[in-house]
Amino acid sequence: MERIEVLKTYKIYIGGKFPRTESGRYYPLQDKSGKLIANICLCSRKDVRDAVSAARKAFEGWSERAAFNRSQILYRIAEMMESRKALLTEECVRSGMTAKVAQQEVFNAIDRVIYYAGWADKYMQIFSSVNPVSSPHFNFSVPEPMGVITVIPPSDSPLLGFVSAIIPAITGGNTVVVLAEEKYPLTAVAMSEIINDSDVPGGVVNILTGTKKELISHMASHMDVNAIIHFGKDEAELAKVKEVSVQNLKRVLHYEYKAEAENPYFIQDTQEVKTTWHPIEVIGPSGSGY
Repeated sequence: MERIEVLKTYKIYIGGKFPRTESGRYYPLQDKSGKLIANICLCSRKDVRDAVSAARKAFEGWSERAAFNRSQILYRIAEMMESRKALLTEECVRSGMTAKVAQQEVFNAIDRVIYYAGWADKYMQIFSSVNPVSSPHFNFSVPEPMGVITVIPPSDSPLLGFVSAIIPAITGGNTVVVLAEEKYPLTAVAMSEIINDSDVPGGVVNILTGTKKELISHMASHMDVNAIIHFGKDEAELAKVKEVSVQNLKRVLHYEYKAEAENPYFIQDTQEVKTTWHPIEVIGPSGSGY
């Protein structure tokens, strides 16, 4: 008798743990030949709420870490990816890439993480400023992280696109809830295992699987989400995101994915500018300045 293969059911990643979806649902994943290769959790609105809650709890600690320490942690992710590049390449191949293209995808993804690790303790120097004012004050503008960001990554790049979507946001001290691409979730799940085994605190990155049709409106409308990053060319989908995001005035960042796109402005896009005024001289009770 022909043996029936036991397919793995891939779990989601919330708060540094690997729970099953609250709904108990899953969908079968097929390769390009139509062969079943895995069962993927079909997340619900409750899973989105749990992920946002975990991201919010992690935000204070992550945003207050020294920039150099965030740089070290990002570099550690790249180290872990390098040590597991065979696994990542295999998952890219299972997603439909040729072996050569998959290998290059993995190399580019590792290099991109290192690129942003290098910017983690430098972008504030570039984007902050001392502003000229016509009064006896110092006036400083500095970027600060927004908070919790939901992410809809590009659909045409299962690994490099996923990395490009989330790494700039966490580089800047934000925490993220990301929806893995429905057709190619395996690399995102592999990344959750890598992130979990690196030094990233639980809750900084939360990864859900499921359908955009069901989850994207929940990710955009959640009142404790500060911004949403959306990739893709679906104008109707983008219009829906903008419509529901306005409920709490969250920022909508939309990008057309380009494999070669990397620059510190993607970090700056996930920042809010805080301006501080400080008097140059304060006159004390005795009339002396200090």
